[in-house]
Amino acid sequence: MAAATIRLKDVVMLEGVRENQLIGYGLVAGLAGQGDRQQTIFPLQSLTNMLERMGVSVSPTAIQVKNTAAVMVTATLPAFAQPGAHIDVTASSIGDARTLQGGLLLLTSLKGVDGQTYAIAQGPLVTGGFVAGKGGNSQTVNHPTVGRVPNGAIVERPAPSRVPANSLRLQLRQADFTTSARIAGALNARFGTVAAPVARAESSGVVSVTLPAEYAARSTEFVAEMETLSIPIDRAARVVINERTGTIVMGKDVRIGPVAILQGNLTVEIQTSFAVSQPNPLGVGTTEVVPQVGVSAKAEKARNVVLKQGATVEELVRALNAIGSTARDVIVILQNLRAAGALEAELEVI
Repeated sequence: MAAATIRLKDVVMLEGVRENQLIGYGLVAGLAGQGDRQQTIFPLQSLTNMLERMGVSVSPTAIQVKNTAAVMVTATLPAFAQPGAHIDVTASSIGDARTLQGGLLLLTSLKGVDGQTYAIAQGPLVTGGFVAGKGGNSQTVNHPTVGRVPNGAIVERPAPSRVPANSLRLQLRQADFTTSARIAGALNARFGTVAAPVARAESSGVVSVTLPAEYAARSTEFVAEMETLSIPIDRAARVVINERTGTIVMGKDVRIGPVAILQGNLTVEIQTSFAVSQPNPLGVGTTEVVPQVGVSAKAEKARNVVLKQGATVEELVRALNAIGSTARDVIVILQNLRAAGALEAELEVI
């Protein structure tokens, strides 16, 4: 069977060309009495500090913040983002505000891990939920204490991205020695020669590439043409099981060794009933409640499945469905197959 092919840009990324996380602390105003309450201290301090910078001096103890909420603002700075570009931001309440619906995010600086300010955010919040009513007669939908400001931040400093130079390093999204070697071979076949290869697989996760002479001054064009190459990829056979939800995901490359599966259900049922025992009329004694316990056991006939050498996952699932196995039964059977050495795949439980 021919190996599946995929574009190079879908399996690798350029080293140094990455997104960066930004974070900032800000205030949301205009919450119509749904903001932080008086016992939340930091919104009071933040609001008084902001007013003081605007020439208004107010004591923190003499101010009400019911219309204001303190929030943490986060954003993702794309690679090569330039000053003036707009990015989305998310504001999350960190106090005891009931909702951010209808609020306005005030001017907030967004900083990177290096402490530098890369963007400034401000604008009206869009929430995906709401709160209605008060006290015990209230209704909450989704998470009204988190909101987004689409295109709410303006980039002020260029993103710290590395411009492609004379050499590149390609990082595989999923490390694999076979795929790494095939990427190097495809690049050498397209841009290099036997005497002067341009790519070398350094490890299962990194391929180093040297720009050909004809692309020395056109690194962007080289990357664009390189990303369109079709690469035959190799995926490890893997079965992923989520025992909490009973979900099983299996690739078509999973093979089953010759094995016989015997499945049967044993059901033990214990029932307790209560009978009332009363004394005879005009007799001596008291009324008692006497428990009566009944035990019954039922064993279903064992169902047999035989798989031959080279059986596929499709054949396994079809056979298990034919004998009435549930998703939980399949999970247990797969774990037993792995323990018996009949499952030729990696078993991952999440």
